[in-house]
Amino acid sequence: MTVAVVRFPGTLDHDSAARAVRAAGGDAAPAWHQDTELPAGTHAVLIPGGFSYGDHLRPGAIASRSPIMGAVRRHAEAGGLVLGICNGFQVLCESGLLPGALRTNASLSFVCRQVRLDVTDAGTPFTAGLEGPLSIPVKNHDGAWYGDPSTARVVLRYHGENPLGAVDAVAGVANAAGNVMGLMPHPEEAVDPLLGSVDGLGLISALVRA
Repeated sequence: MTVAVVRFPGTLDHDSAARAVRAAGGDAAPAWHQDTELPAGTHAVLIPGGFSYGDHLRPGAIASRSPIMGAVRRHAEAGGLVLGICNGFQVLCESGLLPGALRTNASLSFVCRQVRLDVTDAGTPFTAGLEGPLSIPVKNHDGAWYGDPSTARVVLRYHGENPLGAVDAVAGVANAAGNVMGLMPHPEEAVDPLLGSVDGLGLISALVRA
């Protein structure tokens, strides 16, 4: 299983994402924002976190118009798997591949801490076999999902709290087909006991298995 890990100027978590893919038994292939095609043999795409293009205009807005996103869109429309984490979630929403938008946290501050997540939809390739609550960290300033949860496919919610102020405590959503998913917490930072949790490995492993 080859997972293309997309990198934009300002991406920070590409190395952690690649390590998580390898820990789950997959191969991580780098993809650059100026590429017009995904790496040969790509089975899935992972857009990691960071501050693409310095969050100018809006987080994810400029990255959503990068050349590589044309290839990501074609991959998704063909049924390929696409996972966006944090800034990657923002990019997918700005691209129209996922519903809703990510706005500034209710606290108006950067939030960096461990949170717990409930799996509300185990019917996607990313959440198959997962049971919550999952212990995974968040680290963002603009992570409050805003949208209509009655029409969106909500796959993750914050357990017992709403640390970012998201509508209906939404932490992650998928498209209607279930092959594109975004979440604000960072599963790639929860794949080793030294990090305090291995709950993120289940989500990355589900991606690789799919």
